[in-house]
Amino acid sequence: MFYLQKKERMSNEELGFWMLPKPDMFIKDWNRIPRVARTIPFGYEIDPEDEDFLVPISIQLDALDKAKQHLKQYSYREVANWLTKQTGRYISHTGLRKRIEVDKRRKKAITIKRKFARRLEKAINEIKKLEEQSLDCFTTNSNARA
Repeated sequence: MFYLQKKERMSNEELGFWMLPKPDMFIKDWNRIPRVARTIPFGYEIDPEDEDFLVPISIQLDALDKAKQHLKQYSYREVANWLTKQTGRYISHTGLRKRIEVDKRRKKAITIKRKFARRLEKAINEIKKLEEQSLDCFTTNSNARA
């Protein structure tokens, strides 16, 4: 009995426990994007100051991120209904599927372009080394002749 009373008095910190922050506490910084089509994508609205740009709606974009996780367990139709209820903005199951596919394509394109950039940078460095070696050989040969 004494042990239980003592245990209740001890705080979680004394026992070595701590609370992890909830995922909702992580706030992403969403950027405005240029408007390239007539249709406004889910999670954005037209910038009132400049109609050529779209301003992010963080609540909708955060809910869209959660929806991507829900798609591992539920259908597009169920997740689209959940997303509509959470954000108050309608999105159909086909619209959700298209939005997810576009995000996947963009992410894949970004990784491919980064790989190409690394390869290009490596090739440029090798070319610079070869040019330096050839210039060094040229200057040493011309000095030897003189």
